[in-house]
Amino acid sequence: MPSSAAQDFRCSLCGNLLEFTFRAADLGKACDPQALKSLWLNRCGSRNPLDQSGVWRFREFLPEIAVEHAITLREGNTPIYEMPRCARCANLDTLFAKHQGMNPTASFKDTGMTFAASAAHQGGFQWVACASTGNTSASMAAYAARGNMHSLVLIPEGKISWGKLSQSLDYGALTCQLRTDFDGCVRILNDLVRQKPVYLLNSVNPYRIEGQKTAAIEMMEQLAWDPPDHIVVPGGNLGNSSAIGKALLEMYELKLITRLPKLSIIQAQGANPFYRSVREFQGKKLEAMKAETLATAIRIGNPASWKKALRVLEATGGEVEEVTEVEIANAKAEIGSDGVGCEPASAVTLAGLKKLRQRGFVKRGETVVLILTGHLLKDPDFTIKFHRGDLFAETSFDTEFAHSRHLQRAPVILDANLGAVISVLEEAERNS
Repeated sequence: MPSSAAQDFRCSLCGNLLEFTFRAADLGKACDPQALKSLWLNRCGSRNPLDQSGVWRFREFLPEIAVEHAITLREGNTPIYEMPRCARCANLDTLFAKHQGMNPTASFKDTGMTFAASAAHQGGFQWVACASTGNTSASMAAYAARGNMHSLVLIPEGKISWGKLSQSLDYGALTCQLRTDFDGCVRILNDLVRQKPVYLLNSVNPYRIEGQKTAAIEMMEQLAWDPPDHIVVPGGNLGNSSAIGKALLEMYELKLITRLPKLSIIQAQGANPFYRSVREFQGKKLEAMKAETLATAIRIGNPASWKKALRVLEATGGEVEEVTEVEIANAKAEIGSDGVGCEPASAVTLAGLKKLRQRGFVKRGETVVLILTGHLLKDPDFTIKFHRGDLFAETSFDTEFAHSRHLQRAPVILDANLGAVISVLEEAERNS
């Protein structure tokens, strides 16, 4: 796609989002699956900064960007963890989680931002901008700083985790808190980029999707190219679901994998426009809503990439599900019990998986990978309030939350003497 493409990345005729198409013919002689797998694996030992990136290492699968414009923070290379306690919670034999929160700015956004920011640099832009609930702004600000560009962040006032906002400030972004929600910020941003030479770096940017799809390639490599039966993804603006699904379809066409995993998308009940689109309207339309959820990263009422997400949902035979606020909070604590922390939006995957398992869509012996999109420390206030028991104080969720006490681990306040500590320790041993 040339740098002169529409600034809002939408087709001027139909209004749909622009995207890259990728076919086996595009690789020419380099499309041999085994040769590609060997090439990508061999780059892991290279000292070339691009080879050390879990995005740029797979550059044969990406649109061309000149090396001198590449901006990288060694993103990608995120681990897959086995999750035995979570597997028991979901009544599965085996469960894995790919933790995209282990990226440089602690969220999956980095895998797309390295590529899109590089496209902005190649296009000669001095300013980049995004509307954000937090993770996008942190990532964009970091990559803009690394590429010696200026960044503008539009965030909804009072609707963002301070942990995420602090990152944007530290990376030097011009940050504007607007008295509106995320979707209102998007409207202002779209008007801005049509009037000013500012490069849009939200997930509508197709370069973002191309970078983010490498997480699926890396996942398959980590699984020795043996695809799982299911991949479960949080659903917010739906760019990440689209990206992972796009990669799966491309890898299948190139015979890098021999079967397609089912990709399923989970939304919070208070921010579920895609779920309602599929369940109520069979995906024929999407009605925007005022989103409300404590999982701030997916508090989006009018997801831009819903049509793309619908295509990959249908192409892979996946499902869509919704989960309550308390189900999200409980799942987050259960993920933590495996020693793998995540932000609230990531935990919708486990909460949704339980429902998919109960419905029989996921079978006990099938292999499942959860996509965890953000790090635990993105929203520490949520975690503290959960364990203190006041996360849902004076809300309609308080009665349901009362049943979550077995998952809470509030600090124990004691006098400063050894006997008190031993007493608490012995009680914990009896109850373990």
